[in-house]
Amino acid sequence: MRRVLLACVAIAGPAAGQTSESRSVEPWQPPTLTTTRYDEDWSRLADPDERTGRWTEQFKYLPLGPDVFATTGVELRVRNESLRDNLWGGGDAPDDSYQWVRFVPHVDVHAGRLRAFVQPIAAYAIGVAPAAGPIDQTKVDLLQGFADLRLGDARTGDAAGTGVTLRAGRQMISLGTERLVGTRYGPNVPLAFDGFRALASLDGATLSLFAVRPVEPGSGSFDDRRSRSRSLWGAYASRHGIDLYYLGYRNTGARFGGETGRELRHSVGARVFGSREGWHWNAEGVYQFGRFAGRDISAWTLAAETGHRFAQARWAPDATVRFNIASGDRHPGDGRLGTFNALFPKGKYFGELSPVGPYNIVSVNPRVAASFGGDVTGSLAAMGYWRFSKADGVYGIPGNLIRPAGDATARFIGAEVEGTVEWQATPELNLSASLSAFAPGEFIRQTGSARTTLMLGLEANFRF
Repeated sequence: MRRVLLACVAIAGPAAGQTSESRSVEPWQPPTLTTTRYDEDWSRLADPDERTGRWTEQFKYLPLGPDVFATTGVELRVRNESLRDNLWGGGDAPDDSYQWVRFVPHVDVHAGRLRAFVQPIAAYAIGVAPAAGPIDQTKVDLLQGFADLRLGDARTGDAAGTGVTLRAGRQMISLGTERLVGTRYGPNVPLAFDGFRALASLDGATLSLFAVRPVEPGSGSFDDRRSRSRSLWGAYASRHGIDLYYLGYRNTGARFGGETGRELRHSVGARVFGSREGWHWNAEGVYQFGRFAGRDISAWTLAAETGHRFAQARWAPDATVRFNIASGDRHPGDGRLGTFNALFPKGKYFGELSPVGPYNIVSVNPRVAASFGGDVTGSLAAMGYWRFSKADGVYGIPGNLIRPAGDATARFIGAEVEGTVEWQATPELNLSASLSAFAPGEFIRQTGSARTTLMLGLEANFRF
């Protein structure tokens, strides 16, 4: 079995007013403060009656003049991951233990309808073997830096009013549950984009239009650059528990099944989500079409999640079942590519230990989470993974092929179990740990080394 540290879920200040029972425990999404930070609205603190006396409030609303104020904040995260037999013993460094350190301050200045948001990052990795990659370390650089012009009476992220926000610069983007466009918050270096975005809101409905390029971290300081080979554009609309979206994607150096070529891919998707009387649900479907290396693209994914929180029971357990299926290439060489492309998904897709990504896969994931009192929460999850198509291989979260199909005939990739515990020690300090094991299935045994991967993780995250 392999050990996984699921230590995520960063933390929060007192702003959102959520309790430990209502917090999300997704490893990619902090429970109280936002991941992106720019959607937080602290203008209410201009009223002294709205202040609680918490020491962080003096940094959240700083009056600078008539109709001008600033908000500041900080994240300091230290995370250790220890792996044994990574990638079932076939990784470049199967046994590895390393430290991630991330310091991310930000300043948000509002002046009437204008706004400037600046968020530098210092991200370092210690002990990553054989070498730190772009998700491990970027040293000192600019994570986000953009300017807004607001038209109308709705602030950024506010769907209750009516207005349009025009944005230009470097920014993190989180769409829906981050299946296709996410912040990559779980790893050490989050994902940002350079480009333009327009956000409109009207009586509960929101629309986001964007044209951006992903930022590629360099190995030194102040050398992160927007990609020259990849670009993303699209529209994402949401209203009353229904999301509809279109995403366009171009990659001049795409690689599938050992073949490299130009990829132009269009994704059309819909999502339905909500909660009522303890039940919660989330279902999403995407169809993709376009061209890759002279071949037509026809790919798709379906995902469903349903669960129930037993609020009156001891520890208020929440039982959830998730199901994911993403198409693979059924007939290589037939002039059509069937492998789904998850584009820019969240970094910890299936859990803290996620060696496989949402490509050519069928997965089932039951999970139980509970609140034990004293701001301590925990969860226990199991995962089973199968190949959708026997003619296609197994991919990592970034879309890299980690096990080609070869002559293998089995579908079963493996099974994983993961336990997590988290303590909100103060409104700003979160401590968490996780332990996971991934036992390889018949496909892994047919295609190479097949040892059980273990991962243990410990994390401390201070945020306000």
